Amino acid sequence: MAIAQEKQAYLQAVPERGVVNNVLIVDDSRAQRRILSSYLGRWGYTVFEAGSGEEAMNICQSESIDLIVSDWMMPGMSGLEFCQLFRQLDRANYGYFILLTSKSDKTEVAQGLDVGADDFLTKPVAGDELLARIRAGERILRMERELTEKNRLVSSTLKEISDLYDSLDRDLVEARKLQQSLVRERFHDFETAQISLLLRPSGHVGGDLVGFFPINDRQFGVFSIDVSGHGIASALMTARLAAYLTGSTSEQNLAIRSDEIGGYIAASPSEAAMALNRLMLEEMETDLYFTMILGHFDRLSGEFVMTQCGHPYPIVQRANGEISFFGDGGLPVGLIPFAAYEDVHMKLSPGDRILLFSDGVTECPDGGDGMLGEEGLVEMCKKVATETGNAFFDTFLWDLNDFNNDQDFPDDISAILLEYPGRAAKE
Repeated sequence: MAIAQEKQAYLQAVPERGVVNNVLIVDDSRAQRRILSSYLGRWGYTVFEAGSGEEAMNICQSESIDLIVSDWMMPGMSGLEFCQLFRQLDRANYGYFILLTSKSDKTEVAQGLDVGADDFLTKPVAGDELLARIRAGERILRMERELTEKNRLVSSTLKEISDLYDSLDRDLVEARKLQQSLVRERFHDFETAQISLLLRPSGHVGGDLVGFFPINDRQFGVFSIDVSGHGIASALMTARLAAYLTGSTSEQNLAIRSDEIGGYIAASPSEAAMALNRLMLEEMETDLYFTMILGHFDRLSGEFVMTQCGHPYPIVQRANGEISFFGDGGLPVGLIPFAAYEDVHMKLSPGDRILLFSDGVTECPDGGDGMLGEEGLVEMCKKVATETGNAFFDTFLWDLNDFNNDQDFPDDISAILLEYPGRAAKE
């Protein structure tokens, strides 16, 4: 009857097995080792025997032991001391440790748990209780090894993600260099007029782009672009748009056209904007769109002609310090088929200047719930009214950082400063 019960217990244990294969029996009693080995052998385990803690340590260092059943009281090294040394071994997997003892004092049991024992069996050992404790150990080891495998997979995945991120980060650093190279000059002196550029992406790369291009001896063009979204797609779009606006001939630049005598003159900015709108909607398969100010300036007459395509209203600052916004708003480029745009004319006198900027400037947060806004921008321009060229943007950016409590800008920051000293600057 007892054998039948033991067999039934073994059959019930089989589905739980798989993580415990090698079992080490440690006891100075040869008879006790034989009894336990007989149980474990019948249950299908590979059994190792040791008559002392020293011998057991040698086996643990050479064999992959999954579970240990060790007597507590042994001559020489005790089971408790052996358990302490076993826990110090460098192992790939956790080993389950059962102490055999006649001790029942709670303090001594707590001591055994403290040094690393997982379970206890009271001598003499009953087969069904031994099997039950081993099954409990298998469940714990199964969970431990599943967790170890999951941790391994997580670590492996994190390493792959980290490697991918590092690779992407290196690519983005190079992409930033390439995008910044689109702004080849941050300052240019046209003798009677000067252009200064500011471009500060919020990330590695951004969707803002500013630039200028010569047209003829009197005229040069400027553009300020803000592509929807952020990141790589927006940056790629800025690079493509730059190709349409940075060439020096009418074949390369939509904002330039040929005159009757073979020279070049400025095209209507509104017509160039309509051409870009057609290109965006008919030839570029993208959901992106952009706002823009495209214009040209006559450095002898002081006339500035521009089209405003959903971009923030520019600022004109007169020589006497008076500041005002101008423009007609307009529609973004790449949203509405057959959108119409208008040319806006602004006459500058010597000492006047124009500031074009993206919405990253006026929407710059103050570190809380507020933002700079148009009024804040006007005040900031008044503070740097005496600065010119790159010094203007150096101070302007410093003040903007201070307004933002030196936090990262959430949007790209870009601007153009067009200054018109006029003929007086040459005299």
